[in-house]
Amino acid sequence: MKSRIVTICFLLGLNLTAQITYFPERGDWQQKSPRDLNIDAQKLTAAIDFAQAHEYQGSKDLRIAIVDGFKREPYHQILGPTKKRGGAAGMIIKDGYLVAQWGDTKRVDMTFSVTKSYLSTVAGLAWDHGLIRSVEDPVKDYVWDNKFMGAHNSQITWRYLLNQSSDWYGQLWGGYDWADRPPAEGDVNDWRARALHTPGTHFKYNDVRVNLLAYSLLQVWRKPLPMVLKEKIMDPIGASTAWRWYGYENSWVNVDGIKMQSVSGGGHSGGGIFINTEDHARFGLLFLNNGKWQDQQLISEDWIKKATTPSKSERDYGFMWWLDTDDDSRMNRLSDEAFYAAGFGGNYIIVEPRHNLVVVLRWTEPSQVNAFLERLYGAF
Repeated sequence: MKSRIVTICFLLGLNLTAQITYFPERGDWQQKSPRDLNIDAQKLTAAIDFAQAHEYQGSKDLRIAIVDGFKREPYHQILGPTKKRGGAAGMIIKDGYLVAQWGDTKRVDMTFSVTKSYLSTVAGLAWDHGLIRSVEDPVKDYVWDNKFMGAHNSQITWRYLLNQSSDWYGQLWGGYDWADRPPAEGDVNDWRARALHTPGTHFKYNDVRVNLLAYSLLQVWRKPLPMVLKEKIMDPIGASTAWRWYGYENSWVNVDGIKMQSVSGGGHSGGGIFINTEDHARFGLLFLNNGKWQDQQLISEDWIKKATTPSKSERDYGFMWWLDTDDDSRMNRLSDEAFYAAGFGGNYIIVEPRHNLVVVLRWTEPSQVNAFLERLYGAF
């Protein structure tokens, strides 16, 4: 009978993805046992034990970890706040219910490039509200200072900033685009004189350009991006008041006569979002439920589809969400429908629609995450 229902729904084009049955109230998580949710408790415990045994190996003093992690970058500086990290922590949420947690889930820590998925969401809100008419629009039509002048930079659209294929060249907050994650070959002279790629054709993970997106969105919203995120997303989903979003000491700008900080899209040079594990889990639940929290559509399903669609220049990347489209990807234990946010030091928000599941990992050794997922999925 079940297979017949599945076949009929498939033919009718109906979505069989389970919906969230429970949304946690502010400061409260309702828990269900693994047995209640058809999860093998012994295998689940083994997966959690594995995550705890494979904590990120870098220094707990994140200033040391940052300097060591980006030591090849010329002129690299720490310009924003940092914070010593806690130990390994995590949460597993099934159907909206807390199934398991470990470590200090209320501790506020840096989250590095997981921030990018929050930044993408602020862009989605701008699109939903008509502040950005189309992601195909050139950014120069919205940001008319010298950031997008010239034959090359004037071709850059919102899409290219969001999927990191803009190949924007220039300097922002003292950082040069070519100095961010330089190639393994060559030196400063080679990197500075690099050939430019046509915008939209070449993927390059680059924090200078991500910070440019944040700056551009500040010009569109004309209010601090943390305020937008708080009002539109974090307050409605019942997040704590403990999270913060920082920029750099030199990233203050004048908007309508008011001094505002242009925030960073990660902790590469300090800054980014500082947040606890539980708030990450709520954010993941929102995306698992296609942008709806209880009876409020906080961000449109259309945007989430855009954000989680593979880019032409990088099949495993959407609008600052990572995907799993290839068997040889670094997260190939995920289903084809899954997507995730990832940050330096082993920080992850994993959204797995196939199991109606959200997994948050803090300070898990990145090389071991796939092995953890293999153990976790074995419990289902």
